[in-house]
Amino acid sequence: MYLGLDLGTSGVKALLIDDRQKVIASGHGSLDVSRPHPGWSEQDPAHWIEACETAIAELKASHPKELAAVEGIGLSGQMHGATLLDASDKVLRPCILWNDTRSHVEAAALDADPRFRRLTGNIVFPGFTAPKLVWVKNNEP
Repeated sequence: MYLGLDLGTSGVKALLIDDRQKVIASGHGSLDVSRPHPGWSEQDPAHWIEACETAIAELKASHPKELAAVEGIGLSGQMHGATLLDASDKVLRPCILWNDTRSHVEAAALDADPRFRRLTGNIVFPGFTAPKLVWVKNNEP
């Protein structure tokens, strides 16, 4: 048995499959997105844990023996989020999600620097992590 966990923007999906890749069961834990200002999109990382626990609890309730036989776990999740931790690994603020656009000014400034395009081979979008970190430095030091 194998367990797949996918942390998406709207929820955590859990999938239990056998060694022939047959789906045995699935579970889901819902997530909300906070939008305290226009263009902002945040989540509390503690809610990710709660949603994961909910999704796995659904599997345990419906297929306890199969869940107990899990030999491996696969993980996938949101990209380009900024989850900031202190020196003790405590979350400092809500995660700034991939679809948050508050750092558009910082992204434009980084993109204007030719070193970034040479280094990354890509343009800089507000949804990427680097402009978010610059925004936090400038606005929440």
